[in-house]
Amino acid sequence: MKSKVLPSSFGLLIQALSSVVYLCAALPHTHSHRHDEHGHHIAHFIASSGSSLILESAGTTCGLIIDLLTAMGYAVLILYIGLGNGSAFSLVAATSLGTSRLLTDSTSTHAPATRITPFPLELVDLSEQAVLSPSTGTSSRGAESDTEATSSKDSGVDSYPALHVLIPSTTPISKSRREIKQWRNPNHYYNLNLEPVVVPGLASSSTALTAAVTPLSTLCPAGNGTIYLSKESIEYQLICDIDFPDNDYPFLLVDSLASCVQACDTFNIKAGSNKCLAALFVPSRLLGSNDCYLKYSVAHPTTAKVGIEGVVLVTLKSSTATSVSATAISESNLRVQNLVAPSLSVISTLSTQSPVTTLISTTSTISSEAASITGNASSDPEVNYASGNILIIPTVASSQLHGPIQNVPTTQYIDVKSPPLLDLSDDLLVVGLNGDLTTNYDISLGTGNLQLNQSTRPLLSSLTNTPHLSRDGGRGGYLNGQHLFLFCDTGSYTTTTPDDNGAFLGFVSSSVAVDTGMNGLDGKPLNIQDGVGVWSDDAGRMRSFAPLTEGEQSYNQIMQGKGQRYAIWPEASIIPLDAETAIVYAPIVYDNVNQETKAAVFNYTGTTLLSITIPGQGGPVAERVVKKIFEKDEVEWGCSGGIRSWGPSGIGGIDGKVYVFGNVRGGLLLGRTSPQNIADRDSYEYWDGDNWSSVGSALSSKAFFISGAFMNVDIFYSPRHLTFIAVYLKTYADSTFYFRYLETDMAIRPPYAPGGNVADDFVANVLKFKWSDEAVLYKATPGLDGKYIYSGGVHKGYYGSDDISNGGSRMLLSWTAPTGLDPSAFTSEYQINTAEVEWN
Repeated sequence: MKSKVLPSSFGLLIQALSSVVYLCAALPHTHSHRHDEHGHHIAHFIASSGSSLILESAGTTCGLIIDLLTAMGYAVLILYIGLGNGSAFSLVAATSLGTSRLLTDSTSTHAPATRITPFPLELVDLSEQAVLSPSTGTSSRGAESDTEATSSKDSGVDSYPALHVLIPSTTPISKSRREIKQWRNPNHYYNLNLEPVVVPGLASSSTALTAAVTPLSTLCPAGNGTIYLSKESIEYQLICDIDFPDNDYPFLLVDSLASCVQACDTFNIKAGSNKCLAALFVPSRLLGSNDCYLKYSVAHPTTAKVGIEGVVLVTLKSSTATSVSATAISESNLRVQNLVAPSLSVISTLSTQSPVTTLISTTSTISSEAASITGNASSDPEVNYASGNILIIPTVASSQLHGPIQNVPTTQYIDVKSPPLLDLSDDLLVVGLNGDLTTNYDISLGTGNLQLNQSTRPLLSSLTNTPHLSRDGGRGGYLNGQHLFLFCDTGSYTTTTPDDNGAFLGFVSSSVAVDTGMNGLDGKPLNIQDGVGVWSDDAGRMRSFAPLTEGEQSYNQIMQGKGQRYAIWPEASIIPLDAETAIVYAPIVYDNVNQETKAAVFNYTGTTLLSITIPGQGGPVAERVVKKIFEKDEVEWGCSGGIRSWGPSGIGGIDGKVYVFGNVRGGLLLGRTSPQNIADRDSYEYWDGDNWSSVGSALSSKAFFISGAFMNVDIFYSPRHLTFIAVYLKTYADSTFYFRYLETDMAIRPPYAPGGNVADDFVANVLKFKWSDEAVLYKATPGLDGKYIYSGGVHKGYYGSDDISNGGSRMLLSWTAPTGLDPSAFTSEYQINTAEVEWN
C-alpha cells in the first residue's frame, strides 16, 4: 500500500523536529567531517530507502531524528550549512519509503541502498542560495512566501509546488556553476540557471538559484520526421521520444545530440560500413554518466520512457528489413503518455528562523541519482511468443565457437584512499574457520566497487600500468542494458607480453566486467572491460566486487600469505529482481592452503546475498545485502542459481516470486520467496515433494524437481518453445553442455504474456511435469592443458530480441578452460571462452 501525503498534524510534528535539527546543526561538530574549500562542515551517508536518497547529517542529534522519521516510514534528507560564525540553516526533506526493495532484519535503518563510499556522494556549493520554482505557469516563490503551492488543474497548465533551499552567502556566483541541475516536466526539460536576487532579511549581495523556463530541446517535438544533416554531411531522420529496445552499443556521455550523432558517424567510418544505425540522446542525463545510445538495430520502434532526441540513418529507408518510416514513427510518437510530474507539498514556510520541511509524495516519479543518470535509454527487448497451445520441442540447429574473451582494462581509476584495516586480536588470527569474522563486523569500505558520479568524477586519475588479469568463473547475464561477467578468484599483474610475464600486484576473490562492442553478434571473440570503479590504486590492484566484512578483510591481509583467507565466489548466473537490479547468492568460502604441498581445502561457511546494480560508468556495483543468509550446515540455497517468476506486471516488475535452486547429491531442490523479502531468511519456503514448507530441506532430501549430477546449471523459460529448458555441465568432467526441456501437455505462457493467466505462478510448472531425456547441447574443447572445462553457463539476453530467452533462436554460452600456464603469463592460467548456439 502506498502512503498518502502527511496530515497537517504530522506536518506540525515535522516542523518541530526540524527546529530541533536546526538547533543540532548549529552545534559544533568535529567527528568524521569532510571540509570543503570554504571550511564548511558536512557529513554524508545514505538512507535505506527505495529511492536511495542521500542523507547529509550534522551529528548525533540529527541522526536520532533521522532514526525516528525512518522508523515511521519516511526517508529524510538533512542539509546542514555552517557559516563559520555560529549560525546555521538546515533543510529537512522526507519521503515515504513504502515497501523497500530489499528488506532485512539483520541491517540497521541506515543500511545503504547503494554502496557507501568514503567520500561525499554529492558536492554542495555553499556559496549560493537556491530557490527551485515551479516549472511552468507560475512565478518563483521567494523566501517571503507563506502559502502552500497548488496545482492549477482547471486551467490546463500544470504548476508544481516549489522546493525552497536557503543558503545565505555573499560570495559571487562562478560562471561554471551557471547551469547546475535539471527539472523535468512531461516531455520538456529545463535548466536551472543562476540569477542575482534580493532575499528579504539578507544582504543585497546575496544570490539565488532560480529555475528558468528554458527548454533544453530545440529539436523535439517540432522537428520530428525532418531531415538532420550531421557534421560529416550524412543524412539522418530526426525522431522524438522513440526507442529501439535493446540493440545498444556501449553507452556514451556527450554534451548534445550533435555529439551523439558524430559518435555514430565515427563508429561507421571506422567500421567501413553502417554498423551504427541510430543515435539516441537523452537530455535529462546530460549531467549523469551516460546520455548517448548508439543502436545496431532499429527493429521494433517503441514509445520511450524518457524524453529522447534521436536520429535514424536515411539510407535505411531502402532496406525493407530495417526500414523505419516517418509515418510509423509519427504514430508511435502519438502514443507517448504524459508522465506524472513529481508532487511536492511544502508543509512549512521558509524563513531565516526555521528550516524548510518538504514532503515528497509516494506518487512521485522521483528516483535516486544513480537510477536517473544511468538507467539505459532503451527498454527491455521485445519478447515474441510462439503460437499454438502445445509446446514446441527444442532441438539444436548449429553452434559456433567464438574463442577466448579478451580483457580491455580501462585507463583510469577513482583515486580514493581506503580506510585503515582493523587490528584483530591474536586469538582471531589463527588457522581455522571463525564465523564471527563474517557476522560480527561491518562491511569494509575498502572493498566493493566504487561509483562514478558527480562527486567522484573529479577524482579520476590515470592508471600507470595496463594490468593483466588472471581469473576464472565468468557467469553473469543481462542487466539494465549491459551484459555482465562475474568472476571468482582474480589476480592482477603488471603489463604482460608474449615474451615477458607480469609482476604480481594483488588478489581478490571476485571481480566483474561488462561486454564492450557486442562482438558475439558477429561470431567473434568478446571484449570485456573492468570499470574505473574496480581499481584500488594507479598500479591496477583491484577492489573485490563482492564486499567483505572488516573482519574478513583484515584476516585476509594478515593470513593470506600464510595460506588462509575468506573468499566470496559468485558462481551462478545473476537472477533479475526488477528492471535495474539483479541478485546473486554466493558461497562464503574459507580457503586453507598447505604451504608445503600447495594442497587447498575449501570449506563452505554459508551463503551471502549480493544485490547488483549498474549506477554509472564506474561499472557494476554489488551490495552485500545480508552478510550470511544461510548457514554452513544447510543446503547451499541459490549458490547454483535460480529463476525469476515474473508476476502479472511483467518482466522488470516487483511482483511474482524468486526461486532458488539447492544443488545436492542426486538433483536440485527448490525454494522460493517474494522479491520484497529476499533478504529475510524466515520468508523462504521449500518444496518437500508434496507441499511448500517453511522448514528448510535437509541435505539428504530427495524432493528433487529435476534429477541429475549438476556442476553448473541454468533453467529458463523459452517463449520460442513455450516451455522451460535446463542447460548444464555435469560433474563427470566431460567438457560437454547438456540440455533437457519440461515435457508439458500444454503450452506454458507467463501471466503477463498474451493468453497467460494472471493468477498463475508459471515457474511452479517445473513441479507439475517431468523433464525430457538428456541431450547434448554443445561439446567444448578442453583447456590448453587438456583438463576439463568448468563454470559453464548461459548468458541470457545477450542477443536482444533474437535471444532464446526473448523468443529468438540464439544463445550465448561461456565457460572457463584451464591452460596450465602461469597466471602471470600472457595467455594466463585460465581462458574464458564463449560460443553461440542456434536453436530450431
